[in-house]
Amino acid sequence: MLYGNDFNVIANVSKVIYKTKHINSQLSKEKQNNKTTMTNDDIIQVKDLTKQFGKFTAVNHITFNVKKGEIFGFLGANGAGKTTAMRMLCGLSYPTSGKGLVAGFDISKQQEMVKKNIGYMSQKFSLYEDLKVWENFSLFGGIYGMNRKEIKDRTDKMLKELNFENERNAMVSSLPLGWKQKLAFSLSIFHNPKIVFLDEPTGGVDPITRRQFWEMIYAAADRGITVFVTTHYMDESEYCDRVSIMVDGRIDALDTPQNLKNLYSAKDMYDVFLYLARTAKRS
Repeated sequence: MLYGNDFNVIANVSKVIYKTKHINSQLSKEKQNNKTTMTNDDIIQVKDLTKQFGKFTAVNHITFNVKKGEIFGFLGANGAGKTTAMRMLCGLSYPTSGKGLVAGFDISKQQEMVKKNIGYMSQKFSLYEDLKVWENFSLFGGIYGMNRKEIKDRTDKMLKELNFENERNAMVSSLPLGWKQKLAFSLSIFHNPKIVFLDEPTGGVDPITRRQFWEMIYAAADRGITVFVTTHYMDESEYCDRVSIMVDGRIDALDTPQNLKNLYSAKDMYDVFLYLARTAKRS
């Protein structure tokens, strides 16, 4: 015999099952409607990109495109495959199969040309702490093949934009964490690349510095630089033009933040991310 509470449990389970089926049905339709179509406006074009390490498939046939000047969020839990995918896009690792073009260059055959046309900021600051601020600009400018006048002019301009003119001769090691982060971003776009890859750039800083950092990202996008960013802060994903979410090496969702929230009946991107992350089978 079923009692009142039993009926409530059955009703709640039915609602969960219905919602899951509804979301999966809508997601299937969404994928059909949003099949990646490559155009001349795409600065990144990826088709069936795969990376295997022995029998382990870290990146599993991902396909997507990124438009010129777009702020593209590349999300996924730890172990989802996003860092491996980013390394291939930066020309630091060869794909097992599939194709990818970054700034018009083949990531399998033209890795050095890819590197010349991108900027990169890692989770750990790519700064030389035993050099002065201006010396870091000079060093990076030389690495990127800029001439002395270009280096001087752009150094002066960036120090002014950062309000770092008084820190020109300061040792990088003496700067606060948030200042180092802003300096690292400025160095990653010092040579005016077509694309900048940012790997969790705001980790460990306070909310005010995070907001200032995103203002710098918007300014770079306004200049025509495409921004490809990973982050663990779900509120930051709301600032992106589009967001992809990786699960177990696949891209399981890709759309604008608002469309993803609508699709998953979620109040924010954290709920979207949590729903997809719970489907992961990798430990």
